[in-house]
Amino acid sequence: MQDIFDLIGRILLSFIFFFEAYDYFAFEQLNREAMTIYGMTWNQDFLLYGAILLLFFGGLMVLLGYRMRLGAILLLVYWVPLTFIVHDFWEEVPNTEAYRLQSLFFMKNLAIMGGLLLAATHVSGRYRLRRLFATTRVRG
Repeated sequence: MQDIFDLIGRILLSFIFFFEAYDYFAFEQLNREAMTIYGMTWNQDFLLYGAILLLFFGGLMVLLGYRMRLGAILLLVYWVPLTFIVHDFWEEVPNTEAYRLQSLFFMKNLAIMGGLLLAATHVSGRYRLRRLFATTRVRG
């Protein structure tokens, strides 16, 4: 049962990163405008496509359970700065709708970071890519 929960947890955790990578790619111009609003004007192509690569490959590594520690670190390299740059609720006027929403998004991202830290220190269960290759026998 633990292996099934491990697989479901990796699927659920990685889904948000795949979705965000897709969103960055599909709405490239809107994301560039948002980057400009947040003051990220230096080499936007590098930042945008770098984020897409980190999100996709990090999410894939976590999903497959292959080099999961590296995948979680790649995702944290992206997720930590994003959280503090975009969801800066402390800059909003207290007790407003923007303050409430940004603080909720900030806390959600902290929870995701906690999940990534757990993934970085966790060995995936039976349903991981490396184990599937190690137990598959090819007949000649």
